Amino acid sequence: MARIAGVNIPTQKRVLIALQYIHGIGPKYAKDICTKVGIPAERRVNQLTDAEVLQIRESIDRDFVVEGDLRREVAMNIKRLMDLGCYRGLRHRKGLPVHGQRTHTNARTRKGPAKPIAGKKKAS
Repeated sequence: MARIAGVNIPTQKRVLIALQYIHGIGPKYAKDICTKVGIPAERRVNQLTDAEVLQIRESIDRDFVVEGDLRREVAMNIKRLMDLGCYRGLRHRKGLPVHGQRTHTNARTRKGPAKPIAGKKKAS
């Protein structure tokens, strides 16, 4: 198993797919990395040489913010919004949707499971 940016990359998958297991690298960045290093798209991780793995690792370290650093940066951005007390920060603080979605119905992912209201009659 190749270890890149602190993540164990699955060996049986294509490099293009396996790189996406790293937080902060999606399809576009994975393709860019493969092109930059010169690895064909259909190559599998277990077929990579140590030199190629090292090139990929160096490319990611040099050009991208990934894993822990990215998570920390996002958390700091959210914390900054909350400290400012701006609208988005307040929505984060209350655990409600931030980007203007409706909350009368839906938004169950952010709000958690529905809480029953005492005394409300069921429709029969």
